[in-house]
Amino acid sequence: MGLLAIGTPLAWPEAKRNARHVREWGIEVRNLTILIEYLVVSCDDAARKATLSLRQADILAALAKDDELCRHGGCVPDLPTLPARNTALPAFHPEFGRFMLEATPGRPWGIGFKDLLNVEPNMKWRRVIAKDHMASHEYPITLTTFPRLGAPGAFTSPYFPPGGDTLRSQFVPDEICNPHIRFPTLAANIRSRRGRKVAINVPVFRDTNTPWPFADPTVDYDLHQFPEDDDVRNGAVKENAIYMDAMGFGMGSCCLQITFQAKNITEGRRLYDQLSPLGPIMLALTAATPLYKGFVADTDVRWNQISAAVDDRTPEELGELPLKDARWRIPKSRYASNSTYISQDARLRKEYLDPDLIVDEELKRRLMDGGMDDLLATHFAHLFIRDPIVIFSEDLKTLDLDKTDHFENLQSTNWQHMRFKPPPHDKDTGWRVEFRPMEIQMTDFENAAFSVLMVLVTRAILSFDLNFYLPIARTTENMETAHARNAVLGQKFYFRKHPFPPRHPRHHSNDPSGTSSPHQSISRPPTPIGPVEDEYELMSIDEIINGQQKERGFPGLIPLVQSYLNSVNVDVETLCELERYLDLIRKRASGALWTGATWIRHFVSQHPEYKHDSVVTEGMCYDLVKAVEHITKGEGITEGLGREMLGEKAGPRD
Repeated sequence: MGLLAIGTPLAWPEAKRNARHVREWGIEVRNLTILIEYLVVSCDDAARKATLSLRQADILAALAKDDELCRHGGCVPDLPTLPARNTALPAFHPEFGRFMLEATPGRPWGIGFKDLLNVEPNMKWRRVIAKDHMASHEYPITLTTFPRLGAPGAFTSPYFPPGGDTLRSQFVPDEICNPHIRFPTLAANIRSRRGRKVAINVPVFRDTNTPWPFADPTVDYDLHQFPEDDDVRNGAVKENAIYMDAMGFGMGSCCLQITFQAKNITEGRRLYDQLSPLGPIMLALTAATPLYKGFVADTDVRWNQISAAVDDRTPEELGELPLKDARWRIPKSRYASNSTYISQDARLRKEYLDPDLIVDEELKRRLMDGGMDDLLATHFAHLFIRDPIVIFSEDLKTLDLDKTDHFENLQSTNWQHMRFKPPPHDKDTGWRVEFRPMEIQMTDFENAAFSVLMVLVTRAILSFDLNFYLPIARTTENMETAHARNAVLGQKFYFRKHPFPPRHPRHHSNDPSGTSSPHQSISRPPTPIGPVEDEYELMSIDEIINGQQKERGFPGLIPLVQSYLNSVNVDVETLCELERYLDLIRKRASGALWTGATWIRHFVSQHPEYKHDSVVTEGMCYDLVKAVEHITKGEGITEGLGREMLGEKAGPRD
């Protein structure tokens, strides 16, 4: 969740006065990690009721007191009483929702092939450790969102009524928010800066008995507790949409994030650019979010929901009013798809760049005067058009050039689908690239499969010098396309037709670890010529993942990965294990296996309580949560539950 500093946070009016100060100080800055987020659910089997457990603090405290875990450096490094240690045991962290846990490996993995086979066991281990420190009726599940968060009735344990001065929500209580001062301040200051509550409107799925036009029946138009209660009377609620009004509806979502450590800044910038066009593809392929606030949605992924949940833009920045106090109109939320390319690659054409990019030109000039090149200066000067949302008064007293807190303050609250991460001032972790769009999956097998695929794709990119450049505007369109119901089968996405450079192939090392970099090529690929529009076309997810069945068609990401694996020395046993993961993704892309979103929709549609009115009842929610927990343990083996997603042979390895 970003920088968890301790201090005295400023309310928005005072933070606003110091925003420029932080932006100016923030630019004064001289392996593989996979992050998993869990929902902690509580199941009352007698009452057939599932709720979100708000015992995050108790669970983290139990983990922190585990002597064996702490002795080996695991535990909870974000608790101020415990030092973080670089060990192999998992570490657990607080997240925005008091019903969430974040888990990371104790130290990054290598990216050798044998290391990749440890990803799935490590994920299973994290889940076991988390469960061992919970109550018997609590479970760590990996659903993206809780189906009835914000729905009428009790959806948390313990129960708290909706409302409170921090979120000022009609639907959720302040108590769902982590009490660490950063989180409530972030929520309150986003609302205050915006001048109204956030407005999240997710299209509702129209079933045979869904009232149409649909007007969200949970909205209270007669509430007069806070000034922001006028929002619903002033048009915040859209027709045929599920309406939500608080940051918790977005930041209470779980995801699967992968951080790659590059060998140097050049490789990091290259991976940032080349992985960016893959973001919408992987978002659609991992779709797992069809339910919100007790309703069935007409979308399958979480991204826009979170984007709206942290959108702090004012009416002027949104273009609703003429510019007066704001410096510019900003096209995207601070949680959005990427708007920049940063690699000094001869193949990067100016036509690929975002024509609507907003940049703080004064900060860009200062960065370039300090020696930063134009592309990277443009990237950071774009991120820094945003105001810092949480400012601690203690950080304004002196500028400490040995710390990067001001930079991280802004960097960590620009939630784009890729993140370029400079080395921390106090750690030797190198240049990193964070791949952020993927949805969390129900099982550790699935999460491992998608993680391993992305690692192998990065190896293929670097080894074959692949070129996935696409105009940023097309990637932005693709992110919207990825939200469509069953986009993995029903939609097409812009994608580059020919990824190979027009030159001699590289020679590869036979290092069996898979970590060796290819030998330097004879020459860099030439700058492309010809119309940019000729470089890409609309493709299905199946074509992008498995390849086009036509002459000189796109070869497919999995065939590219297999070509890479065939070019290095990998033992047969390892290849067979990796093939388990590739086969899952191959079949998800072709439709032979369902996405999580499709499986959840089917579960709801077949439930005896479902009236085909787009409503998810408490009983349906309970049964779904129990089924997900069952699938997590059995992975398609036990009673065949979940096999539509996982296939016949997806269970744990012997």
